[in-house]
Amino acid sequence: MATINQNFLQLQGSYLFSEIAKRRTKFIEENPNAQIISLGIGDVTRGLPEAVTKAMHSAVDELAESNSFRGYGPEQGYDFLLEAIIQNDYKARGIDLQMNEVFVSDGSKCDVGNIQEIFSQDAVIAVQDPVYPVYVDTNVMAGRSGSFNKEKNQYENIVYLRCDADNNFKPELPSRKVDLIYLCYPNNPTGMTLTKEELKKWVDYAKENNSIILFDSAYEAFIQEEDVPHSIYEVEGAKEVAIEFRSFSKTAGFTGVRCAYTVVPRELKAKDADGNDVTVADLWNRRHTTKFNGVSYVTQRGAAAIYSPEGKEQIKSLVDYYMTNAGIIRDGLKSLGLDVYGGVNAPYIWLKTPSGLDSWAFFDKLLGEANIVGTPGVGFGQAGQGYFRLTAFGSRENTETAVERIRKLSL
Repeated sequence: MATINQNFLQLQGSYLFSEIAKRRTKFIEENPNAQIISLGIGDVTRGLPEAVTKAMHSAVDELAESNSFRGYGPEQGYDFLLEAIIQNDYKARGIDLQMNEVFVSDGSKCDVGNIQEIFSQDAVIAVQDPVYPVYVDTNVMAGRSGSFNKEKNQYENIVYLRCDADNNFKPELPSRKVDLIYLCYPNNPTGMTLTKEELKKWVDYAKENNSIILFDSAYEAFIQEEDVPHSIYEVEGAKEVAIEFRSFSKTAGFTGVRCAYTVVPRELKAKDADGNDVTVADLWNRRHTTKFNGVSYVTQRGAAAIYSPEGKEQIKSLVDYYMTNAGIIRDGLKSLGLDVYGGVNAPYIWLKTPSGLDSWAFFDKLLGEANIVGTPGVGFGQAGQGYFRLTAFGSRENTETAVERIRKLSL
């Protein structure tokens, strides 16, 4: 008889966004005339930039002709996209990367979930709390989490780095040695950021403890303030201790198109069982080529067009649109006397739930009384209890309408 991976049984309940979808569906069935506004799941609403669609149309035409047709492409990504990424996202900021250090994929969610496969099962991981659920759940599936403590709402073997109002949602360094550290900046869900000096503390810790930082920078394009680093590699020595994840999903509307990339510097080493140095990029390349056939040529041509002069202007317009939405939500909630965070360098607004409501109770209140879907903070971890996340990815009309509906609530 076939048996299952017991680690999957350690997963707690439904995946956060699946649970939100269930509750929303149930509410609509019971209230078919409700005009729902979704500010919950971070999906974009604006169309693809014109530069992107033109490039993709042209790529489709190429594939229609035998002399320009392409079948399997390089799993790591086509050179034209790798060169564009290196020149625009890194070289322009004084960071030197080689072509064999960048790996194109179909999404940061996939990469941050899959990266743990190349590390030992007994690796000790640390995550921010609250945290993007994929970091935790994929390590639970791999067997690193230990048992789930229902009282603490945490796994016994995971090191949680609490982020709350007391520390301005910026975690303290681990009190014990850890092997893998998941950091996300600009942060999802809190929308907060670290300065270069604050980020250097983490690089120094990783160096001192032979740790590796898994740095999720999916929202880098939304940074507005000058003192916020766009890449962890702006910090001296970070190439020796950090892997960086980037995405085109939110910046260019690729949530349905699917394209992202991961940077694994050649300087980054880890130890094998005998204590010998192993180049992490080689292992990721082996895993990548074994389990992934590459992003489509059409998609990669569209991604490369983002870096054209026209593409850059159109991306800036998209970012400005969503960040204006963020400002509308942030200012609207603050005017009601609510404690509000984020929304300055990220398209997420993190608020303290009013009237002492817990996160899911506020979800139900917002859905039932204002017909607005948000994301309960506790879904991102125990430290998110009593907080709530709203996204700026809706239309301008829906964003403004949502704020007006919230104004009318009894909070």
